Amino acid sequence: MKRQAKGQVHGRVTAIPNSWYPVYLVQGDRKNLMIDAGVNLLGPRYLSLVEEILGDSERLDYLFLTHSHYDHVGSAYYLKRRIPGLKIGAHERLAGLLQKPSVLEMMNRLSAHHVALLKYNTGGENLTLHPFKTDIVLREGDEFDLGGLTCQVYETPGHTRDSLAFHFPEINALFPSEAVGVLQGETGSEMQVEFLSSYRDYIDSLKRMISLQPELICLAHGWVLTGKDATDFLERSLAETFRYRELIESYLHAAGGDVKKAILDMAHAEYDVKGGIFQERAAYVTNLGAQVKHIAGLPRQ
Repeated sequence: MKRQAKGQVHGRVTAIPNSWYPVYLVQGDRKNLMIDAGVNLLGPRYLSLVEEILGDSERLDYLFLTHSHYDHVGSAYYLKRRIPGLKIGAHERLAGLLQKPSVLEMMNRLSAHHVALLKYNTGGENLTLHPFKTDIVLREGDEFDLGGLTCQVYETPGHTRDSLAFHFPEINALFPSEAVGVLQGETGSEMQVEFLSSYRDYIDSLKRMISLQPELICLAHGWVLTGKDATDFLERSLAETFRYRELIESYLHAAGGDVKKAILDMAHAEYDVKGGIFQERAAYVTNLGAQVKHIAGLPRQ
């Protein structure tokens, strides 16, 4: 089954919307964990719903970040400020990036494109993302006992070098973030491939997650998948990644190897003309540029 990332998706898991930029609240018997921090402008909405679900925001123990993109770390600084006891966990590389004003400046600039989300900041709070420290460095093989649930950490590079996925074996739930494809369009029928730092690492990470055979997948954007839809999605992500590389190579070939022209042509055809991609255009073009340049540097298949 496929459903929007909104509301309770499992007895222990709640998707806190905006559904395109959800954060996931995972409730154990003793500890509660939020996965990702979405966009900064949604910080007050995330906080109010955490308070509504848990009764007290101070009952949120952990915030684990999946990777170093603005729409996944956006409200972390705000939530840490509002919940002083909250412990933030992230990859070592991400922890370093969060200390750099230039990185945070870029994240704030990209966040500013989301003017439609300003309506959620009814209190007019300052939601600027500032440098902040993480409390826990997350590594491959780490496990966190929430009481009745175990959060297992997997390093899944390929989308970014600091990408992490989280698996809860007791309920066979996987939170892969963008180490897998992103479903696009009104019905989530189209798939956007998300390798940025390494095509080969992305493939390897996908194969590792396929081996888990999850029964519940909570995606980074838009959707939650269960049962056969979950396992089929991972296999489709792998097949689509191979196809997408061929598509990029076809644009590079048509552009005579001119990387800049290939990026412009592909953005026009795949984003402007075809449509259906919900990602902000500036972010899409930035990511597309990284993908085309990366594939241009690999031997042709």
